[in-house]
Amino acid sequence: MKAQTQNPSSARPLARRALLGMAAAAMLAGASWPALAAEDAASYPSKMIRITVPNPAGGTSDVLGRLLAKELGEMLKQPVIVENKAGGNGNIGAAYVAKSAPDGYNLLLLDMSVLTIGPSVQPQTTYSPKDLTPIAIPAYSPHLLVVKNDLPVKNLDELAAYAKKSAKPISFGTPLASISQLAGILLAQDKGFEFNVIGYKGGAQALADLAGGQIDSAMASVIATNQLVKGGKVKAIAVTSAKPFAATPGVATVASQIPGFVTGSWQGLLAPANTPPAILDKLQDTINKIVARPEFAKHLEELGSEPSGMNRQQIAEWMKTETTRWGKVVKDNNIKAE
Repeated sequence: MKAQTQNPSSARPLARRALLGMAAAAMLAGASWPALAAEDAASYPSKMIRITVPNPAGGTSDVLGRLLAKELGEMLKQPVIVENKAGGNGNIGAAYVAKSAPDGYNLLLLDMSVLTIGPSVQPQTTYSPKDLTPIAIPAYSPHLLVVKNDLPVKNLDELAAYAKKSAKPISFGTPLASISQLAGILLAQDKGFEFNVIGYKGGAQALADLAGGQIDSAMASVIATNQLVKGGKVKAIAVTSAKPFAATPGVATVASQIPGFVTGSWQGLLAPANTPPAILDKLQDTINKIVARPEFAKHLEELGSEPSGMNRQQIAEWMKTETTRWGKVVKDNNIKAE
């Protein structure tokens, strides 16, 4: 039997039609992505949300995370749990979320300094800060510069003058390669003196030694320091907020003497990169509603913090600026994580 052959000229229109059909299908599929994303956001969340805190239970991020989890669960009508994944200066938990599916069900709550100074002091990590995208900064707590009670200074000018004439450098307790160390170094340089940095594994240990009179000074968030100040264990001489801070009445800002000097603990909520913008917007709007509640605002003030007020785009720009700022301090002072 003679094999049938197809006329090439008749095959070409068929091939063209097939290609056009495939192209049209691809275009339709592409056009449907925004609709699918919007649909996903409309139905989100449909199951439990996990907030990873890359620190042990009981710390600032953990306390805030549990407050937020309760409020988010009530507003989103789904359970929200907090899971602690401590270690690696916050990088273990951050890497876990960075590598999670970008679907809004695995979120990260941490001190943003892990991401803004991390690339400079600890460049060898299993993830990049670019693998995460910001949602909100529900709480900001500025640094409080505190000194031991018998140090004869009451403000920043007196501290600088005392340091310049003292035969022994003022000791400054801090976790090494931390935001508090970098902030202390930058402050001292701007005021024309140098601290004798004493390294600690954690900020709580430094503050305990300060209260006991073993070291002269320390710098930590208002959340960590304010109870010691209120209890008369240490003296507060400056706060690093842009304007006078509600939780530290009567304490002068560093910015009043060094324009633009703002540091502290920004507690940020983030999601994996490529999470649909509509889901990020829904989470951001929900967080904004939560922090606007009088009861939640009161909780923040009692902790020694306040919401930052930045939106997602502003946070992303702020992260770039902070990374550059602290990268210079790290390089100029040859600071490395142990």
